[in-house]
Amino acid sequence: MNRPDIRCIEERELETRVSAWGQPAFRARQIRQWLWQKGVRSFEEMSNLPKALRSRLAEEFALHPIQLDTLQQSRDGTLKARFRLHDGALIESVLIPVVEDGRVTVCVSSQVGCSLSCSFCATGKLKRVRNLEAAEIFDQVVWAREEAPRRYGLPLTNIVYMGMGEPLLTYRNVLQSIERITHPEGLGMSPRRITVSTAGIAKMIRRLADDGVKFNLALSLHAADDAK
Repeated sequence: MNRPDIRCIEERELETRVSAWGQPAFRARQIRQWLWQKGVRSFEEMSNLPKALRSRLAEEFALHPIQLDTLQQSRDGTLKARFRLHDGALIESVLIPVVEDGRVTVCVSSQVGCSLSCSFCATGKLKRVRNLEAAEIFDQVVWAREEAPRRYGLPLTNIVYMGMGEPLLTYRNVLQSIERITHPEGLGMSPRRITVSTAGIAKMIRRLADDGVKFNLALSLHAADDAK
């Protein structure tokens, strides 16, 4: 039986399940805090839940945190991480320090491969395999939040959706990941510290405006030569 990743289900469904199991409503909130605020990697780590509830969660759901595969650091301190997903797919994130300004930025991926096939882009030469789940994007930020102070002595200050894939073609999952990153019961980061970069998907840019998002948007402009 393929159990769904608990972080991919809607909050209302989680609340309904918890209630059906005879648990008080506040247990759903505790579970969310363990998943999105504390970033646990197993149900057994949810120490304030009854053992019976932890066992039921493990029976019904899975947890598929991304796994660090390799790390490469350049002379300027920039760190490239490759992660393996639960289905064996690989993605990359890049941690970029600007120590003199006290800033550390993480560049996260939103797709395995990419749909756009831009000739100058290494990822564009790969076919899109699938969109990343919100939790898989979120996990890249969790890794960066832990790695930045350990490696640079600085907190993670900025997030850019500028890695593998076109974020606006992963619209729903990107927005869900940002909601978890900025939510007080998640990582609590300011949306002003987040930038989503797009190659220019016009109808999706309009949708961003209609949805009233609060993060920053960057357009990736390119031509055959700099004059253009």
